Amino acid sequence: MLSIKNVNQYYGGSHILRDVSLEARQGKVTVLLGRNGVGKTTLLKSLMGLVPIKTGSIEFNGQPIHNATPYARARAGIGFVPQGREVFARLTVEENLRMGLAYKSGSTPVPPELFDLFPVLKQMLGRRGGDLSGGQQQQLAIARALAAGPKLLVLDEPTEGIQPSIIKDIGRVIRMLADRGDMAILLVEQYYDFAQELADDYLVMERGEFIARGEGKDMETNGVRQLVAI
Repeated sequence: MLSIKNVNQYYGGSHILRDVSLEARQGKVTVLLGRNGVGKTTLLKSLMGLVPIKTGSIEFNGQPIHNATPYARARAGIGFVPQGREVFARLTVEENLRMGLAYKSGSTPVPPELFDLFPVLKQMLGRRGGDLSGGQQQQLAIARALAAGPKLLVLDEPTEGIQPSIIKDIGRVIRMLADRGDMAILLVEQYYDFAQELADDYLVMERGEFIARGEGKDMETNGVRQLVAI
């Protein structure tokens, strides 16, 4: 579904991403782990077209997208949940969800499935996004990214600052979405136990390059916990 090959990225004179290559498979959760400041978020911004790559290629669903605009990538079927959630604080929950449908007809309904995944949102449709708890905002941000039915869901540290009960709910939803088989999921995470529980494939980044990769079932055997320990 997603293929990133030999991507290099620079900020000023600093080489941030170094020949980075990865694949995210349909029906699988690909987990990217690493400490703060190693280039994970830069990689996601490059994937979404928020920063241009210097060299390399990005293909989605068999088509090159590395020169496409961010909105074209979203229309192609990539849903992005940024770090920090970035919900629209003054808009209601329903209006936030409709932002995920912005490029569709104005009469397009909010998919009822979103309320099956996150029941709390149905109870809060008229509440402003800024009045929700951090965990509720994270559920809203994920639901907004899912509204248009993406083929690739990209999540940047969805457990950050979230209470344990909602972390479990989010993990359940991610696993359910992957198991349906029609979506690839790329999850950037620092919380090792959450990542290990969900990972079908894993990659570990350090100083802008991948230093380990493999199948999720082998993470403990391969010492991944030690690689990402602070």
